[in-house]
Amino acid sequence: MFDLDLFSHLTISSVVDILLVALIFFGLFYLMQGTRAVTLVRGILLVAFAGILASNFLKLTAVTWLIRNSIPALLVAIPVIFQPELRRALERLGRPQTLLLTRRNTTSIQFIALLSRASGALSKAGLGALIVIERHTGLQEYIDTGVQLDAAVSVDLLLTIFNKGTPLHDGAVIIRDERILAAACTLPLSENPDLDRELGTRHRAGVGITESTDAIVIIVSEETGVVSVSQNARLTRYLDEGNLNRLLTNLYSSRLGNTLLARNLVVMNGKSNGKSK
Repeated sequence: MFDLDLFSHLTISSVVDILLVALIFFGLFYLMQGTRAVTLVRGILLVAFAGILASNFLKLTAVTWLIRNSIPALLVAIPVIFQPELRRALERLGRPQTLLLTRRNTTSIQFIALLSRASGALSKAGLGALIVIERHTGLQEYIDTGVQLDAAVSVDLLLTIFNKGTPLHDGAVIIRDERILAAACTLPLSENPDLDRELGTRHRAGVGITESTDAIVIIVSEETGVVSVSQNARLTRYLDEGNLNRLLTNLYSSRLGNTLLARNLVVMNGKSNGKSK
């Protein structure tokens, strides 16, 4: 039977202690959501659980000794195994909105609609595009790699920039405060081995910049015209103009934006129209 006497030993400090530990684990699992770390954690927990059961019920002295002495090694190995996730967690903690030091980033409905129309126009024209929208994490180091513009965003301007005949089409456009600051910018490529092998450099660059920043990236495939969005190292593909508008609106105006994007990840593995640049 359940021992109710356990509650008599609980104090306010012990309850707070338990809640803090639970909060830490919740935060870790939230950061790992949608990443390959989930599979690694599942494997580690399965092995640990099987080892504990075997050592306790079968009285395996050697296995018990191995588990006990493996804990220090795991403490060293965990930062190495989960280095990308830990780096992302520290980067999030350092963002101004996390520390409640600045106002929440907002974008007008008109600007979102403009980006959606431009993405649809680029797709219909068969033009590849990489549009990075800066949020709270500064992107100045990537802006400095491109050609400075500081121009108002328009459909015609984006069509001109990404036209194959212009020198600015090869690279990313970076937008800050609804203005194009630079074009032909160089972005870091994602090293995530779980990305679809059919995805080309443009998509890997779009995912790569969102692995270390909170930027939102719109990617238009040159070969297939498929429109995708990358945010928080997650990629949502096969978006039409209406779906793109709704997704961007949710990412900007709702705290559930990341959850919506994670749910749409199934689309990434459910469709394929050939290699996308």
